Amino acid sequence: MIVRTTEEITGTDRDVTSADGNWRSKRIVLGADRVGFSFHETTIRAGSVNEFHYANHVEAVWLIEGDGILTDLDNGVVHQLGPGSMYLLDGHERHRVEPVTEMRMLCVFNPPVTGREVHDENGVYPLIEIPG
Repeated sequence: MIVRTTEEITGTDRDVTSADGNWRSKRIVLGADRVGFSFHETTIRAGSVNEFHYANHVEAVWLIEGDGILTDLDNGVVHQLGPGSMYLLDGHERHRVEPVTEMRMLCVFNPPVTGREVHDENGVYPLIEIPG
């Protein structure tokens, strides 16, 4: 059984902030926890523009607080997001998130994120290491 609070993660290597300061992710469950997925609480700064691509993961996102715009960069479809909105990136969609107010969301990744890694715009993650 794993029991954690976001307070105990704050300030540790599971507390990750983007280089531009637009988002912060508390990595509550990671690959090392060996449950087959990772689980994060992420906040994204109001007024920021953030492009993401997870070529190696399926991601489900549930918006808890805030509102904004989600754009599928592959087909141009735009979605309005508010508290209680969920979106699923099951086709590895390149997407843009533009919060109007600060957004707080819960995110599940499969396969799991393994640590502090921050995706690049080609969707490349250092995934689970495969022995030699």
